[in-house]
Amino acid sequence: MPSLFDPIQLGAIHAPNRILMSPLTRGRATREHVPTALMADYYAQRASAGLIISEATGISRQGLGWAYAPGLWTEEQVEGWRPVTEAVHAAGGRIIAQLWHMGRLVHPDFLGGEQPVAASANTAPGHVRTYDGIKPYAEARPLRVDEIPGLLDDYARAAGNAIRAGFDGVQIHAANGYLIDTFLRDNANFRDDDYGGSVPNRIRLLGEVTRRVVDTVGGERTAVRLSPNGEVQGVNDSNPAPLFEAAAALLDEIGIAFLELREPRPDGTRGAPDHPPVHPGMRKLFRGPLVLNADYRGDTAQAALDAGEADAIAFGRTFLANPDLPRRIRDRAPLNAPDEATFYTQGAEGYTDYPTLESVAA
Repeated sequence: MPSLFDPIQLGAIHAPNRILMSPLTRGRATREHVPTALMADYYAQRASAGLIISEATGISRQGLGWAYAPGLWTEEQVEGWRPVTEAVHAAGGRIIAQLWHMGRLVHPDFLGGEQPVAASANTAPGHVRTYDGIKPYAEARPLRVDEIPGLLDDYARAAGNAIRAGFDGVQIHAANGYLIDTFLRDNANFRDDDYGGSVPNRIRLLGEVTRRVVDTVGGERTAVRLSPNGEVQGVNDSNPAPLFEAAAALLDEIGIAFLELREPRPDGTRGAPDHPPVHPGMRKLFRGPLVLNADYRGDTAQAALDAGEADAIAFGRTFLANPDLPRRIRDRAPLNAPDEATFYTQGAEGYTDYPTLESVAA
């Protein structure tokens, strides 16, 4: 079986190792959602990843409700991303942009007071950080069928902008309770049209978005992220195996570069999932590279590859705190602990100041 340090072909991207950097929202862009020079430093520091999946990046004004998160719908945002991708490439790395529509998790404060959209009229649990403080989520309205062509245009525009900005590809964020996930899972989708009810209907939007992005940038530069095994931000499904197996078969048919799954494991640091992993059934139906993500260490990641469960592993908070993570895993070196208090602040602290092994030795 392959080692974490063996290369892998992810569509058009040749990754020199199988230690991927997971998308990690960090809140270091401007209020206008334009990437900053600090972000170029951060990503370039982590260029030894087999592939960097960028932080979630808004496809439109309607789709972004996170303070100081970046976007890809304006020319200024495209220009802001160029130094980031150039810095990663200059450091020998590869990076794709994760495309994000947050759906019901966009607060009206970000929309000039308008309601957010979701599969159906419902409200996310909890609170969100706006520019005016912490507020509860507001009720979303159902996305109308006549709005879907415009949504597909937004995804296509953002995907094309990502390539113009120098990214090596894109990943469609269809997980974690955001817009596409509310269409997929039955506790958030109460529609009685072609996008609700049956499994084929609930995966319809995922297929339409993916096909449109593939038509724009190519299947070899398109990936998808799903979260099949349990509740995330209030979104869940009563019978996830057939749903996500159907989604895997659909994505295999479309022909994407790779599929990444956020699947919490029983010993996860964020609590145990409420459903066993779904990836074994999905792996039988999706024939491309499969990437698993959630609470892996070097040894457990290699064990997943040895067992044939995955082709690569994405690391999140561990990569956040250890810019030279592949070397630390290879050398079995101690790991820096992530500082959660600085995850979403605007400065360099807890962002670009985590030490490397070389800096410690010096």
